[in-house]
Amino acid sequence: MSIRTRVLTGITTSGTSHLGNYVGAIRPALRLAQDPGTDAFFFLADYHALIKCDDPERVARSRMEIAATWLACGLDPARVTFYRQSDIPEIPELTWLLTCVTSKGLMNRAHAYKAAVDANQARGEDADAGITMGLYSYPVLMAADILMFGARRVPVGRDQVQHIEMARDIAMRFNHLYGEGLLVLPEAAVDEDVATLPGLDGRKMSKSYDNIIPLFAGGARAQQEAIARIVTDSRAPGEPKDPDSNALLALYRAFATRAQADAFAVDLRGGLAWGDAKRRLAERIDAEVGPLRARYEALLADPDQIEEVLRHGAAKARTLAAPLVAKLRTAVGLRSPQAIQAAPATRPRQPVAGGRFVTFRAADGRFHFRFVGADGSDLLLSIPFDSPRAAADWVKVLDKSGGQASFVWGPGALHLEPEDTVAGPITVLWFAEERLAATAPQAAADERDALARRLVAEFEVRWRSQQV
Repeated sequence: MSIRTRVLTGITTSGTSHLGNYVGAIRPALRLAQDPGTDAFFFLADYHALIKCDDPERVARSRMEIAATWLACGLDPARVTFYRQSDIPEIPELTWLLTCVTSKGLMNRAHAYKAAVDANQARGEDADAGITMGLYSYPVLMAADILMFGARRVPVGRDQVQHIEMARDIAMRFNHLYGEGLLVLPEAAVDEDVATLPGLDGRKMSKSYDNIIPLFAGGARAQQEAIARIVTDSRAPGEPKDPDSNALLALYRAFATRAQADAFAVDLRGGLAWGDAKRRLAERIDAEVGPLRARYEALLADPDQIEEVLRHGAAKARTLAAPLVAKLRTAVGLRSPQAIQAAPATRPRQPVAGGRFVTFRAADGRFHFRFVGADGSDLLLSIPFDSPRAAADWVKVLDKSGGQASFVWGPGALHLEPEDTVAGPITVLWFAEERLAATAPQAAADERDALARRLVAEFEVRWRSQQV
């Protein structure tokens, strides 16, 4: 019997879906769910929605609309596990268990929090103005979503990879403290081929840009009116058009065969009027979306049917969630008196091999330290020091920090500042810097992030091994 890979996808319920969501997330996820080797979990992230939206009516409406959207697009609740996050009480409990082992330094490095701080500072405000604990710590809730069901693959865009890596870091720390194998380490699944649709103004389609084309909301008329607002140039009917100068061709390709899209491009170059081109695009989209819209409207007209699907999905999900949380409660010591009496005497925890520091003298007579990973690979190289004592002092500082440090990259270097010290930042040069410089900027940034996370994890393992 082959083992199915568990895959998990969350959908935030803070608005309605648009064509970009459909092409970039819904359609690919549903194709993946058809794979017989996939055990797919889909959930409505309504706890996450509370971070972004404080309008109760909007959240309530969005929960129904997003559920109806996925069901209308072909999600088969008999084949997958489809549930609301807030219907699984074990998720907030797991969130707290994970919060208790998650370092503040890790949360400080979350992209969303850093972006909010940067925006505040750019406006001359206090760095944490308006930042809630929901925004600050939501990566822990996201980790609980993933770790609760042992998902091995989590389909995400490249901008979400950090959250999966954070979930791995948190799970590794929990397992190290309470028992290896308690939580499954997830992996990000980034599909580079997933289309990113342009919006009405040519930028990425996004609610934040107010440039979306609705998927179902407002019916066919609202969709047609949005398409009519796509920005084009002033070339008259009969004048050749540049198919790549606006969003029309890219949108058309997302709903057409290659031959149909090529023919559309030829007609634009041949002088097809913009109005006619937009009508053809609307017809092409409606050929796929129209039947789904009819199903969507029927579902919204019968909310009890949606509720029944979600209740069934929650019951199915809790058959996995409840046993895991019971197991974790026992692991952390939240046991019944009977279980405490029956439990065997606790044996001392054996130190776990972690990274190590190596101090050495370079050819120029100055001193450096390396940090070598548990597998023997070089993770970092320090700046030169004039004395071995200076290098050794920094080794002590980093050892004491247990990996709780902030990272800031400058040109060709990493500045490492441990928490709870007054020693100030130290510049650390990556061995991998030359190799990273030869890659695409985003890939280099992602790999530097991965190196930083690995460094923190190795520091922490070393530090905790010393506490035994």
